[in-house]
Amino acid sequence: MTSVPALTLNNGTKMPQLGFGVYQVPDDEAATAVGKALELGYRSIDTAALYANEEGTGRAVAASGIPRKELFVTTKLWNTEQGYDTALRAFDTSLANLGLDYVDLYLIHWPAPAKDAYVETWRAFEEIQRQGRAKAIGVSNFQTQHLRRLLEETDIVPAVNQIELHPRLQQDALRAFHAEHGIATEAWSPLGRNNGVLDDPLVRRIAESHGKTPAQTVLRWQLELGNVAIPKSVTPSRMAENLDVLDFRLEDSEVQALTALETGERVGPDPDTLN
Repeated sequence: MTSVPALTLNNGTKMPQLGFGVYQVPDDEAATAVGKALELGYRSIDTAALYANEEGTGRAVAASGIPRKELFVTTKLWNTEQGYDTALRAFDTSLANLGLDYVDLYLIHWPAPAKDAYVETWRAFEEIQRQGRAKAIGVSNFQTQHLRRLLEETDIVPAVNQIELHPRLQQDALRAFHAEHGIATEAWSPLGRNNGVLDDPLVRRIAESHGKTPAQTVLRWQLELGNVAIPKSVTPSRMAENLDVLDFRLEDSEVQALTALETGERVGPDPDTLN
């Protein structure tokens, strides 16, 4: 089994660069899906309170027999639980659902700017990290202005910002801000979602030249940009395929060609308006 490379986050925590996402996986199926992912070699699992599958995810982790220190488990706080005290209570619930003593990464799922509670929420996250119950803390779907407020008004720089990122939406300015401040970029929907990325003739041509699939080619592009990627599939063959991207590299010209597919089109909500 080829080992997945890891990034060192800004607090020294190591995070696998390729993980397994369980968005839209029902809880009664999550244990099987996560169990298979761990069997295939994934060591990073990404769930969220919103997904309502933390319990199934936790059952798979417990049943895997893999030492806890070899796993990287992420979960997220939903918007309705933002606020200092509510965030602390929600974290307790997530930890209990997962059956874990700590998570490796805890994220604010969306900034929900109209609520104007993400700074207060972040202070609760800082306390959770100080207690050692989250090895690292971060955010998801935050824009530059949201991150800048956290940097100005709180103590701990987010370790990660998990954002929609694929060849059609590359978020260059946001990634540059991340790089400037030591924030890792994590891509959700790293392959796009029904937006034609995997059917693009350029992607297919590059894939064929390496004897790989379009999905493997786009995941390799993500890794070479330095992003963390969390593809989601419940099909074992596709799960294995998504992990099999460590034995080839793209040419610089190929990376540039894929980067030229930018259109600025989102497949998910706008972080400035989702509340």
